[in-house]
Amino acid sequence: VQLVESGGGLVQAGGSLRLSCVASGFTFDDYVIGWFRQAPGREREGVSCISTRDGGAYYVDSVKGRFTISSDNAKNTVYLQMNSLKPEDTAVYHCAAVPGYYRNYVGLCRSAPGSMLLDYWGQGTKVTVSS
Repeated sequence: VQLVESGGGLVQAGGSLRLSCVASGFTFDDYVIGWFRQAPGREREGVSCISTRDGGAYYVDSVKGRFTISSDNAKNTVYLQMNSLKPEDTAVYHCAAVPGYYRNYVGLCRSAPGSMLLDYWGQGTKVTVSS
């Protein structure tokens, strides 16, 4: 199982980035995949998660209306479109995947670090938003 993130970078406040998470090694169309972020000195935060089976999605309050998660099952890829970026969005963004029977999209995003047994993680992509 492999998850590979890309799309991070340096952007000015108010700008946009699109992150991609390409998955391989598992049956993509019945998984829950999410984006998490961790900034220095802060706890990991579930940003947005999606069910690849039915498209149901969760967003943390701080990104609602600015971020959009989507899934392209034909490409085994989940995207996170980030608009109106703020300096507080600066973090390393990781994608994670769990089987759909194990967690729903709310459960994945709200999971505590280390609490899951069937999760897979990518290496992360860094997002820096300058003011």
